[in-house]
Amino acid sequence: MRTRITELFQIKYPIIQAGMVWCSGWRLASAVSNAGGLGLIGAGSMYPEVLEEHIIKCKEATQNPFGVNLPLLYPQINDHINIILKHKVKIVFTSAGSPSKFTSLFKENGITVVHVVSNEKFTLKAEEAGVDAVVAEGFEAGGHNGIEETTTMVLIPLIRKITKLPLIAAGGIATGSAMLAAFALGAEGVQIGSRFAVSEESSAHINFKKKILEAKSGDTILTLKKVAPVRLIKNKFYSQIAEAENRGATVDELKNLLGKGRAKKGIFEGDLEEGELEIGQVSALINEIKPAKEIVDDIIREFYMVKERICEI
Repeated sequence: MRTRITELFQIKYPIIQAGMVWCSGWRLASAVSNAGGLGLIGAGSMYPEVLEEHIIKCKEATQNPFGVNLPLLYPQINDHINIILKHKVKIVFTSAGSPSKFTSLFKENGITVVHVVSNEKFTLKAEEAGVDAVVAEGFEAGGHNGIEETTTMVLIPLIRKITKLPLIAAGGIATGSAMLAAFALGAEGVQIGSRFAVSEESSAHINFKKKILEAKSGDTILTLKKVAPVRLIKNKFYSQIAEAENRGATVDELKNLLGKGRAKKGIFEGDLEEGELEIGQVSALINEIKPAKEIVDDIIREFYMVKERICEI
């Protein structure tokens, strides 16, 4: 399979594993890269020394390209960048911040830069900053999200209209048929999070993985829009957030309720009541824990099967 995305990253399949907090360590990233996709280490939940350890181990575990997902609002962003430069990471996906701040630095060091966007304005800013590609993420996606609530089916053609950059679709994609639909809308690759969060190599707690397998349509919701929009599974913690928002809680009150470590508590430690359980709407379609390689193989197999069937219409 050959697209501008496979050529950009020198990978076999245009499948990128999202850099999810508390799920995307070196085991998952290397497994996806070894399967022919592009694995990403999720730096957003790592102290600098932990990120360094994961980069070193990922290099040992795969000879194929891999990258780092770097949320630009991370408090120790400069330490993370220094580690990325020190270990000569070749690919960086940036999110949650302005791409203009660090893109030129990465490019000067020979790094391929991709930025995650949720609307046309951010796409044009990313293009102006000089990124090599963009990920257009619809609001079906898990974790932090665009406040506009634009779906992937609408967002991809909107972004395709305004930029010639290589385009990666994200949000609600976990199958080969969804990947084919994204391609039909103008994408040249897909970024997949929720499906890989439930892989064997994901570092998420088994309680969290099982909760995802149990999820039905309507079990996730986009909330905390006053602070930072995030899609999560409804639980006791979400009920506390909803109650506070309904009575008009201030941003400071919501931040205090959110506290520290809620995502770690839910995703990594497996506290299904008090933790923040970040996952996408597509969790309703996921019903099995599998190795990352099987997930990639399933997606590619279904992609071609559905493509062949459609061509017969």
